[in-house]
Amino acid sequence: MKYDKPKIGVYICHCGMNIAPKVDVEAAVEFAKELDHVSIAREYKFMCSNPGQELIKNDIKELGLNRVVVASCSPRMHEPTFRKACEKAGINPHYFQMANIREHSSWVTRDSEKATAKAKDLVAAAVARVAYHRPLHSREIAVKKSILVIGGGIAGMQSAISAADSGYKVYLVEREPSIGGHMAKFDKTFPTLDCAACIMTPKMVTVGQHENIELLTYSEVVSLEGFVGNFKAKILKKPRYVDEDKCTGCGVCMEKCPTKKIPSEFNERLCNRTAIYSPFPQAVPKTPVIDPEHCRVLAKNKRCGACEKFCDAGAIDFEQKPQYLDVEVGAVIVSTGFKVIDPTPLVNYGYGRYPEVYTSLEFERLNNATGPTSGKILMKSGKPPEKVAIIHCVGSRDVRYRKYCSRVCCMYSMKFAHLVREKTGAEVWEFYIDIRSPGKLYEEFYSRVQEEGVHFVRGRVAEVTDIPDNQEGFGRLTVVAENTLTRRPKRVPVDMVILSVGLEPAEGSGDVARLVGISTDGDGWLTELHAKLAPVSTPTGGIFLAGCCQGPKDIPDTVAQAMAAAGEATSLLSKGTVSTKTEISYIDPDLCAGCQTCLNVCAYSAIKFDAGRGVSVVNEALCHGCGSCSAVCPSGAAGVKHFTDKQVMEEMEAILN
Repeated sequence: MKYDKPKIGVYICHCGMNIAPKVDVEAAVEFAKELDHVSIAREYKFMCSNPGQELIKNDIKELGLNRVVVASCSPRMHEPTFRKACEKAGINPHYFQMANIREHSSWVTRDSEKATAKAKDLVAAAVARVAYHRPLHSREIAVKKSILVIGGGIAGMQSAISAADSGYKVYLVEREPSIGGHMAKFDKTFPTLDCAACIMTPKMVTVGQHENIELLTYSEVVSLEGFVGNFKAKILKKPRYVDEDKCTGCGVCMEKCPTKKIPSEFNERLCNRTAIYSPFPQAVPKTPVIDPEHCRVLAKNKRCGACEKFCDAGAIDFEQKPQYLDVEVGAVIVSTGFKVIDPTPLVNYGYGRYPEVYTSLEFERLNNATGPTSGKILMKSGKPPEKVAIIHCVGSRDVRYRKYCSRVCCMYSMKFAHLVREKTGAEVWEFYIDIRSPGKLYEEFYSRVQEEGVHFVRGRVAEVTDIPDNQEGFGRLTVVAENTLTRRPKRVPVDMVILSVGLEPAEGSGDVARLVGISTDGDGWLTELHAKLAPVSTPTGGIFLAGCCQGPKDIPDTVAQAMAAAGEATSLLSKGTVSTKTEISYIDPDLCAGCQTCLNVCAYSAIKFDAGRGVSVVNEALCHGCGSCSAVCPSGAAGVKHFTDKQVMEEMEAILN
């Protein structure tokens, strides 16, 4: 293969104080000047800055450079920046190579001489490799101007509304019978104590009535194929056994249903529901669902049909079957949310053993006007509590369970304290490790709760137990903790304990991640492209994140991220076309033996077999350039553009020499 005679420019970055303190940049520049094909070598404080990029552009134009090497930080951050600079100067962007001398050298090497030597090796490898780079070109492909949103909590609803208001068709898929998510269970929201229903139900109604939103509740995405701008999703719509077009939402069917002792999932199993039910009065859509596991007709094949008998609209349909819908979209927003940590394994807190120990969501329903006690904070005895303990960080900030901070627990704990004081006048004790209140008006809310007489004890609770009959506080629970400020143990008898449990990824979020082709971190949260520069994007083009699927966050941050994800998705589709990847696989038809081994390992279904020619062919639009086909091809026909054997071997030999 013929290659252009290389004229290489090498640019080594100080990266402020990230590289220069460990790497002798001047020595590395002098070393680079002696390498084969290097026409110019320079240094600069910040190569990614505008003056740094102008330096590269001017040298390309004035010195006739046709290859560029920048030795600086992570290619993941700035490789696109420098490629664009090369392209603007008139050379193919793939005539650029980056050497990572920050993460791979200065940050991880204590000895300055060794760090400098390693930086020189990395520069030499980049120079050797770039000499054999070839120009690569992408193609423009038309996009589908519609968006799929997975998850109908506050994040999914806001993403859908923002995208739909921009004129795009939106498919909002929610696996529960109604949209609303966890926020639908809340009574008040911190720090302003707004009614959660008052600020959320208008959004639910907007979603249900928006002309550009197709709402698919009680549904799940079962497959997703394609590539950025051109995805094909298969959606399973589970049978409600109620015709949505006929149902008027009158509720008579739920009143007449004789099966009434099924624990209500929406009310955290604190009360019961019927076999035909709507999760809560403000549900959208208002069409109820028949639970096939408990319905006498569907589960036991018995005669009942009370709902069918009393439905004047004739909406009950026991013959409904699952439906599969195929939709084509250009972008996907994942907003699968969270679930609260189950405190049962943390036996020292007494959850499940003592009836008056509640999780945060259980208390939300206990306190809610639509909850099992109509908003009255009552114990199982029917009496209001006189003393309440709220325990922070249950399951969070615990090396044995979840190491991370769940961000919202401190604030909702203080909200609970305020509500308990307001509704019952009970004495409230909060046991905390550290109070974290970094949001707008959060610190002010903390001060307000202190002024309301809530007792704050700094110390992790050792256990929640009951007291023997001969001690003070007969019949009560006792919270045992150490006050780390006074360095004394403390035993507080209480009537009710609220566990401020942390957040963890929603059930099935890992399956959704695999479905859409994105990764998760060690705790199971979906991983963004870059924590600072691309917090709603993912490594898979056209897939975006919104809300708590990415990590714990409060409602304002969730809504902001949802709007950002919608903005990124609509910005992508507004161009009308997307560029295909350039670093993708190829198969040499002259070498292909037609064994089809590559078809079995391709994770993106990007390879098809051409029976007429007897060879495998790569679909460039679907390929992600992972290289699996190249690794398994027995005949050496498969390879990856920009990662040819010659390029990689030259890079390796330069490092080893």
